[in-house]
Amino acid sequence: VQLVESGGGLVQPGGSLRLSCAASGFTFSSYAMRWYRQVPGKERELVARIDSYGGIKDYQDSVKGRFTISRDNVKNTGYLQMNSLKPEDTAVYYCNLDTRWGQGTQVTVSS
Repeated sequence: VQLVESGGGLVQPGGSLRLSCAASGFTFSSYAMRWYRQVPGKERELVARIDSYGGIKDYQDSVKGRFTISRDNVKNTGYLQMNSLKPEDTAVYYCNLDTRWGQGTQVTVSS
């Protein structure tokens, strides 16, 4: 059972990144998927959620209109498209399905 995030990196304010979450070892399509983020000294916060079918999506207010969550149940992969990035988006981003967590991928927004 494994979740592996990728796609993080350093980007300038206003830039874009696309995070991926590749799943293996379980039935990816059976579970809602969530993206969380965490900065040192703060609690992990929910950024976006998508239901198992990909039809219902919810976002934290601070990312609405800038981030898009999606999933491909054939490829067993989830995504978080992040546009118009701001310095306050800097964090380690984690994907989550049920009780499973990835290792996280660092996103740094800085000029």
